[in-house]
Parts: sequence; C-alpha cells; structure tokens
Amino acid sequence: MRVGLFDGGQRERRPATLDELVERARLAEDQGLASVWFNNIIGHDAMTAAALAAHATRRVELGTAITPTYPRHPYAMAQQAASTQAAARGRFTLGIGPSHRVVVEGTWGLSYDQAYAHTREYLSVLAPLLDAGAVDHAGTRFTVRARITSTDGLPVSVLLAGLGPKMLALAGSQAAGTVTWMVGARTLRDHIVPRIREAAAQAGRPAPRIVVALPVALTGDAGAARDLAGRVFKTYGSLPAYRAMLDREGAAGPADVAIVGDHDAIGEQLLRLAEAGATDFIASLYALGDHDAGLDPSLRALAALGATLRARLGSPQRGGSEVSWPG
Repeated sequence: MRVGLFDGGQRERRPATLDELVERARLAEDQGLASVWFNNIIGHDAMTAAALAAHATRRVELGTAITPTYPRHPYAMAQQAASTQAAARGRFTLGIGPSHRVVVEGTWGLSYDQAYAHTREYLSVLAPLLDAGAVDHAGTRFTVRARITSTDGLPVSVLLAGLGPKMLALAGSQAAGTVTWMVGARTLRDHIVPRIREAAAQAGRPAPRIVVALPVALTGDAGAARDLAGRVFKTYGSLPAYRAMLDREGAAGPADVAIVGDHDAIGEQLLRLAEAGATDFIASLYALGDHDAGLDPSLRALAALGATLRARLGSPQRGGSEVSWPG
C-alpha cells in the first residue's frame, strides 16, 4: 500500500495559500511520501494546485480528491486535466465525483436528481477524451463531438468517488478505481473492495486502485485526538453518503474511523486498511496544537510507515505484534 498526503491537513487557523499547498507537496516528496492529493471544496482549485506542485516536485504522484463534476462540463474537465497532466509529465491522477446534494443544490443552485445517471453519462464523455483525445457522444444530458489536441497531457487516469453499490460498480467498470473518505477497514473489506473488484473483472479491466483517505493525528494522546476529530470532522457524519459508510462500520462518527495514536498504533491501523484491500492511503493530517508545528515529523513518519508496510505485506506472513514500526 502506497502512503501519501491529502491536501496538507484539515485543521488550520486560516485557509492555506496556494504557495503553502505547493510547499507542502515539495515537503511530502522530500520526506519520501508516494503521493499528494488536493481537495476541491471551497478553497483553491485542485487541478491548479496540482499543476503548480508539479513544477516544485519531480517524483511524487499528484491527484485530486475530488474534483466535482456538476460545475464543469466534461469537456472542460478533460481539457484542464490534460493540461495538468502535461505539467506533471505523467504524474497526475484525476479524482472526480458528483459531490453531495447539499452542495450541488444548496451552494451551486443545480439539480442533484439522478446523480448516478449524471455521473455515468459524464464518464461516457470524459473517459474517451482523456484516453484517446476524442469523443462522439449524443446522450440525454450531453452531446459532445470534440477532440483534445494537447496529446502531451494524455492519457489521464480517472478515479471515481464511489460509496454506494451502483457508484462502485461504475468506478470499477468505467474508471481506474475509487477514492473513499470516512470509510473504515471493515467497510472497506466487506463492501467497497469486493464490489469494485467484481465490477472491474466483469468489465475486463485491470484490478482497480482503491485510494483510502482518512484523518490522521500522530500523538501520544489518542483520546484527545479522537475527541478533536469528532469536532473538526463532525459535518461529514451528517452527510448521507458518509453516514451510510459509518453505519456499516458500526462507527458513531468520524472520530471512530480517524487514524490516531503513536507510531505503533498508526502502523497497526494502516496495516488493517492494507489487509482490507486499500492500494493507497492518503492522510489528512490534523494536530492537537498548531498544525504546521509537527508537519515535517508527521510526513517523515508516514513515509517510514509506508515503507515498512510495503516490506511487511510482501512477506509470507503478517506476524501480528512482531511488526516493528518505525518510531
């Protein structure tokens, strides 16, 4: 399982500047992390951040988790993604999703009705453009006959944020995998992984990527860290899509699925995610004190844990408590 950074963190005294997002990506690469992913909620545009970060890094994968579909025509999404891929020289992955009704209707004033049908047709336009640079599609919502000439930015791998059975099937059959949020190890093992793998196999596609994002706090006070996660990430526990996943997990709220504790505790929690089928883990770092005070040590610890996980999972047996986590 590859370990990366999700947007640099969620608990901050003020929104991160674009320069700060780029600097975090550089730090994450310097410390040895595999990837950096940017969210696209109400702050900076995630693909813009990824394109700029591409020029400050050389190795790390850059991705969006996620860019919402509704505000962007699929051709506009494809054109920007191809440009970002050109800037990243092949290191960019586009994560997309329909977002949530409260955002689409309450914030953007658009209709969220038939979100699955919207997403399915959206992918029918987007995927050919990002694979071959051309599409000829006449459907219910989109009629697009177009091509992209920026072939230095193609192809672009697409991940679909899917949690329900139909969206997971779509992610497995028409995308390269999925990105999850607020999904614990039990739900990953029993719900997410088998459904998306089955869909990919039936479509004759390669095994899907399963990118798991969760809050992470490296701390000696796990109780306080979970209490803080319950407050900081409270909103996610009330959104229907995430609430359904938390209920599957048997979790009262986001605090119960946050990855918290010292090096050994975090290592064990990440190992459970890997054994459940996660191909990638991306950490949304938060801290009990000033966010940036412990950024370097946290990034370094995550990178070391990722290396240990890859080595351990490559051995014949897990070994339980014999796993030695870097401290």
